[in-house]
Amino acid sequence: MSQRTERRGGIHVDQSDLLCKKGCGYYGNAAWQGLCSKCWREEYQRVRQKQIQDDWALAEKLQREEEAAYASSHGAQTQSHPQPTAPQPHPGHASLGPFSKFEEKKTNEKTRKVTTVKKFFSPSSRTAPKKETQEGKTPSPSISRHASFDTDQVSKDFVDFLKNLQKPGREIHKQCRAFIVNMSSKKDLSADELSECVQDFYQNLADRLMGHFKGSSESVEQVMDQVEKYIMTRLYKSVFCPETTDDEKKDLATQNRIRALHWVTIQMLCVSMDEEIPEVSENVVKAITDIIEMDSKRVPRDKLGCITRCSKHIFSAIRITKNEPASADDFLPALIYIVLKANPPRLQSNIQYITRFCNPSRLMTGEDGYYFTNLCCAAAFIEKLDAQSLNLSPEEFERYMSGQASPRCSSEGDWSQADPAPAAANPVLAQLNHNLEVLSGLSSRQETLMEAAQSLQADLLSWPQSVQREVHDILEKYPLEVLSRTVSAIDANNVDNDNLPPPLTPQVFAG
Repeated sequence: MSQRTERRGGIHVDQSDLLCKKGCGYYGNAAWQGLCSKCWREEYQRVRQKQIQDDWALAEKLQREEEAAYASSHGAQTQSHPQPTAPQPHPGHASLGPFSKFEEKKTNEKTRKVTTVKKFFSPSSRTAPKKETQEGKTPSPSISRHASFDTDQVSKDFVDFLKNLQKPGREIHKQCRAFIVNMSSKKDLSADELSECVQDFYQNLADRLMGHFKGSSESVEQVMDQVEKYIMTRLYKSVFCPETTDDEKKDLATQNRIRALHWVTIQMLCVSMDEEIPEVSENVVKAITDIIEMDSKRVPRDKLGCITRCSKHIFSAIRITKNEPASADDFLPALIYIVLKANPPRLQSNIQYITRFCNPSRLMTGEDGYYFTNLCCAAAFIEKLDAQSLNLSPEEFERYMSGQASPRCSSEGDWSQADPAPAAANPVLAQLNHNLEVLSGLSSRQETLMEAAQSLQADLLSWPQSVQREVHDILEKYPLEVLSRTVSAIDANNVDNDNLPPPLTPQVFAG
């Protein structure tokens, strides 16, 4: 899975690189050295059995050497002191004491590693030494401590689900509770040993359920999903990012690495997404939200669900941009871009948690396994990202990493020439650049408005004077002449008033 080739500055991973190196057809995982969970467990068991055999061979060799050394030293003492002595023990008895302790230790080691599940359900494991239990009286994180609301709700849902199975449901509930109690008391186990215990329990329970449901894999899958949800919710605080691992250190290193790569643009990764399209931008935001939400989930299946939803939003964004179905070659660069923009919290811890405690059938096949394998590839690519991966020169890469230059402001290179204002990889920087552009436009508009206001003020001051000048010019050109008028009585005998009607003549009517 670490093999990759650059495709015109982009990232391409062959689908065969995602599969198990054993050729079984299932999806592999970087945490399992490219193997699927089934092949990894077989390989792990083989190596462990070989180690046990080597230890036994070494123990037998040491025993023979010790017996030979004792025999030679005893023979020399007999020749130098021939007088009779008290009866000596058998030559092998002197070495059997130390060797018997060594043999007992190796037997216990073999029992602890090989028969893990038997050890957990054996009576001896339930009756721990009283001295040890008295020294450490700290309550179990999932038994003695008050359960949270989520834990209580999950327990209630699990019991309601098992009621439909009647007698097998009661047996499953009993086994799950016993397993949780024993797991909570085994704090000294490493993360790999805890993972093996959980996976062994999954496998044994699935085999029993397969016989009960007469080969109905769908019914078995439903029961196993509920078992996984119940067990991992109760054990989450004790098995997620345990102190015996360096998961937290890897988380900090990954977060710092992503912060240092904030300058990587979408063009450098050759991502087939145009965030200027509203639908594409909406899908990108949803994908970032889903990958960040993964850390808030407790059940491995729920974390896988967040990865699946994130991947589907990425495929939708690519499809809208290209107006055609997205290909697998387009998906991985887009997923890397989303991870760089989101910088998910505790990314490595979540990947390891899913790898260790998820139902293995989900990781080996199906879309959940495919998307999770691609996420592991994206995380590995980010850790090893260099100048060649982005088609940059080593000098440019170092300047960008040190903060001395930025692809957005650089006057050199193909990226600034191809697009003078590429979208920033960091959403905060993109918003900041957008605000600066808006402020620059507002400043120029304010200057234009001030010039227009000053011009209007000057026009208002000069307008009365111009009006007065115009009035004065008109009066000089057309002077006003006032003519005198004479008023005459209406009854006066004025010959000039020809237009007036004749005076009224009184008339007498005969009655």
